[in-house]
Amino acid sequence: MRGVSGHSGRRLFHPSTSTRVPGRLPRPGRGHQGHQEHNQPPQGKSWRLLRRLRSLLSVRSLAGRVLLLQLAIVVLLVAAALVPLVLQARRDTMVDAQHRTLAVAQAFANSPGILTALASPDPTAVLQPRAEAARKAAGVDAVIVYRLDGIALTHSNPSLIGKHVIGPYAQAAVGKAFTSTFQGALGLSVISAVPVKDAHGSVVAIVSVPVTVERVRHRVDRQLPVLYGGAAAALAIAAAGSGLVGRRLRRQTHGLGLAEMTRMYEHHDSVLHTVREGVLVIGGDGRLMLANDEARRLLDLPADAEGRHVTGLGLEPDLAELLTSDRPTTDEVHLAADRLLAVNKRLIAPHGPAGSVVTLRDTTDLRALSGKAKVARERLKLLYDAGMRIGTTLDVRRTAEELAEVAVPRFADVVTVDLVDPVLRGEEPPGVGAEMRRTAAVGREGRHCLYPVGELIRFVATHPTSAAVANGRAVLERNLSTSDDWRAQDPERAQHVLDDGIHSLIVVPLRARGIVLGAAHFWRANASAPFDEEDVSVAQELAARAAVCIDNARRYTREHAMAVTLQHSLLPRGLPEQSALEAAYRYLPARAGVGGDWFDVIPLSGARVALVVGDVVGHGLHAAATMGRLRTAVHNFSALDMPPDELLGRLDDLVAHIDAEETAAGEDSAGEDAQGIAGATCLYTVYDPASGQVAVATAGHPTPALVHPDGTVVFFSVPISPPLGLGAGLPFESAELTVPEGSRLVLYTDGLIEDRDRDLDAGLEALRRALAGPDRTPEATCAAVLEAMLPARPSDDIALLVARTRRLDPEQVAEWDVPRDPAAVAPVRTACVRRLTEWGLGQIAFAAELVLSELITNAIRYGTEPVTVRLLRDRTLICEVSDGSSTGPRLRRAKVTDEGGRGLFLVAQLVDRWGTRYTPVGKVIWAEQSLPNGATPAAEGLGEMFLGEGAPPSGSWGRDDTAL
Repeated sequence: MRGVSGHSGRRLFHPSTSTRVPGRLPRPGRGHQGHQEHNQPPQGKSWRLLRRLRSLLSVRSLAGRVLLLQLAIVVLLVAAALVPLVLQARRDTMVDAQHRTLAVAQAFANSPGILTALASPDPTAVLQPRAEAARKAAGVDAVIVYRLDGIALTHSNPSLIGKHVIGPYAQAAVGKAFTSTFQGALGLSVISAVPVKDAHGSVVAIVSVPVTVERVRHRVDRQLPVLYGGAAAALAIAAAGSGLVGRRLRRQTHGLGLAEMTRMYEHHDSVLHTVREGVLVIGGDGRLMLANDEARRLLDLPADAEGRHVTGLGLEPDLAELLTSDRPTTDEVHLAADRLLAVNKRLIAPHGPAGSVVTLRDTTDLRALSGKAKVARERLKLLYDAGMRIGTTLDVRRTAEELAEVAVPRFADVVTVDLVDPVLRGEEPPGVGAEMRRTAAVGREGRHCLYPVGELIRFVATHPTSAAVANGRAVLERNLSTSDDWRAQDPERAQHVLDDGIHSLIVVPLRARGIVLGAAHFWRANASAPFDEEDVSVAQELAARAAVCIDNARRYTREHAMAVTLQHSLLPRGLPEQSALEAAYRYLPARAGVGGDWFDVIPLSGARVALVVGDVVGHGLHAAATMGRLRTAVHNFSALDMPPDELLGRLDDLVAHIDAEETAAGEDSAGEDAQGIAGATCLYTVYDPASGQVAVATAGHPTPALVHPDGTVVFFSVPISPPLGLGAGLPFESAELTVPEGSRLVLYTDGLIEDRDRDLDAGLEALRRALAGPDRTPEATCAAVLEAMLPARPSDDIALLVARTRRLDPEQVAEWDVPRDPAAVAPVRTACVRRLTEWGLGQIAFAAELVLSELITNAIRYGTEPVTVRLLRDRTLICEVSDGSSTGPRLRRAKVTDEGGRGLFLVAQLVDRWGTRYTPVGKVIWAEQSLPNGATPAAEGLGEMFLGEGAPPSGSWGRDDTAL
């Protein structure tokens, strides 16, 4: 009916006439359209120009399509000419920058007097003014003169003169000038370096000239307005020409397209009078302008109906009122004689003159089926809503509640859902049974007399629920008042239920994968009609959909519980005792399930402590198990006292090895996919309370934050290496810095700073704001950070570790340098004993003396200089002996006939722990002893033995007990 409601009503029939124009249709634009323009009030020239332009650009008309095509071609041609010119200008900018820097560098390097200035006592005083003058004259960023050792003699920043500045002078140092492009802090830049040679051709200095491309580009940018202006002028001229052509074409086609004109002039009458729907066109004054043959038949209109007012056609009052009103309607049913008509009405305005188009459809034959169709439609809508609303969460109880909520009140007045207890715990149901726990009850505002939620119900064998569970089919009880089997469960409660108005019941077993999970009860009460067999089908469909969702939630609950149990067993139960840091942590799992985030605080030798945070990509059992493997590996590697970068390298090799093994296992197992480590990151930090030094290395993990005591926040500048297992053999790098006492180290996983609504930079800035401010305890810091940054629904796990640094009091540290002379052992040993006595550790001084004697003697005999002894009084007494050798001792069992080889064995018996850690300049052998209240019996026994014999001589424990 597009032709009827669109152009036919607007052009075929004049508002002032009462009859349809017979014969050939009038030409558009000369009849009704011209009359419309005549009756409209006069408008301004600008309004008329705007209207003509809008009609000219209409894509529905042939003229509009031609005009738009012409404009598109012109735009493409102008763009094709403009883009190469702009690109060539940009390319000239880069070439000019390269030539300029190279020319300035060569000119300055070969300038007269530069060799004399370089040989003078103060080259900077001579060259700096020249360099600044050359820089300003040439329009470059700097003219820098380097010595061959990298010391800057001139620089645009005077603070860098005389300092070692990293620059591209290595290639020029061999006598070769070069130019390169780099992306610097100021943007894309070009730098040229030229060697300065003496009379013998030897390179004595390097001249480097950098310039940013933006500095040169302003010359080219002055040409762009001319290019753009020319392009705009060409486009305007072409558009004006196209507009003239389009205007002429529009006048000739009357603004119509070819298909539209054909449809109007050839098929209007045939479509209008053969359509099986009645069509009325009513003017703004309420008169009938057009009625097709079907409308005349449906409304029994007289032959002269067109032109008469609608109220005078003998129609029903409500139908006549609708036709004369300005109210549009869709499928509104009205009675006309003995027919039931579906009426659709649309207003012609603002697309045409005042009036409306009405279509009529006879629905008399559908009256008998309308009731059943409505019920079927409601049931289909109910099942559709059930598919959308049931199973929105992976929670068993919530899924049962969703089944009850979707069925009340559209299908039942009350719905109760009972599940067997193992299903609620996520376990597999044991089999067919009639003992269930009420999980959900919805309807009658909770005032019904049915069993309450949470009660365990044991149904008798004759109860409909028992029969439904045993047979696996729904059971219908149309009239509960006559059901003795239902009453047998609890006669007194059954009578209260009947008194409450409940009279009909459908029990449907909830079955999934052939296993009964529970039962759903649908109840109707009071004026609601009793259930019938068709209702049973709907109830079964609802229960079937809910059963699948409940089973999915049950299996998820089981897997989630297993993953949570596994994760809790793998994560640290608490923080270990140590004195270097005051630490606090938070761990929040994601709503999507258990993930692979972890953290650790690991005490190391020498009162140091390691802080670890890691993240395994993914969720579930595999991520939790992988996290446990990596955490255990970090603990094992930490026991070897490796530097952070070396530890991450070992961990990277381990992850690559695990991936290779699981990939091979997946290839050997047909039909099984290998589950390697999809991705893992780790941050490893070591803090030394004696020096306040922090060493940090990261494998694809966000760098930690450092909060100074005054509240300022900075992020560590750490070289970021690839995630674990993806490094392809690349070495890991670490960074070291000294932090003041009372600083807070903040380690976290990406779940804290990244979210679907927040990118990384925004997250880091939010973390900076949350950490800034007055000094807080680690616990308070964790609480403040989570309050400020925790998303409403975290999509990833969040691990947060905050540690406030402490420093060892200088009085707790004693250190001596030991000459490489066996005679020096005794004085150092005596000084150590004296310091232990000052510390009040005289009870363990004897054992410590033996340990130190052995370790110092071995360092002198088998190590290299420098040899150093250090005592640390912390929670334990730590004895450290370092030397310049990188060969470590090895504990071995001496034979009966061996004269030596028992020293380290005795050391191991006297101390709680001992070991070796390697430094960049050698190694440190350390041993820890408990303080007096925890002295070992072995030490006390040895003390008694040697007190009777006298103190051992210097080096008496320094036998050949190491394999160095």
